[in-house]
Amino acid sequence: MKLGLAPGESATFTKTLTERDLLLTAEITGDHDPLHVDADYAARTPFGRRIAHGALVLGLLSATASAIAHRAIASGADGVPVSLGYDRVRFLKPAFIGDTLTAEYVIETLDEARGRAEAACQVLNQHGEACLVARHILRWVAETR
Repeated sequence: MKLGLAPGESATFTKTLTERDLLLTAEITGDHDPLHVDADYAARTPFGRRIAHGALVLGLLSATASAIAHRAIASGADGVPVSLGYDRVRFLKPAFIGDTLTAEYVIETLDEARGRAEAACQVLNQHGEACLVARHILRWVAETR
């Protein structure tokens, strides 16, 4: 199966977190933990302020995976690349309102026989510190017509 990618291909996405992002994430996920939505509560924690939801930080990688998938399609891949999932997700540092996060996605291995690619992923803050690391697996699904 032609995957339309090569090891080393990468994509990035950058976003500055806002209070609105945290509040919308709370609404979408139902996670209204005061560490995310209550400034007075969060100020009394070891973090000293509200932190972003892990799902929000991880979600930034969706833009990078999508960019890679569209690149594969444009390169003539057989089938449609879809996310098979994230493995070994680790939250290394908290992300705060006002932080500028950059999601980075790098294809490491391709398995054309199985129709899969594996990527190293990380989300860095504006200081170059890793807030999150993970592995992502793309799987190509044959098109039916």
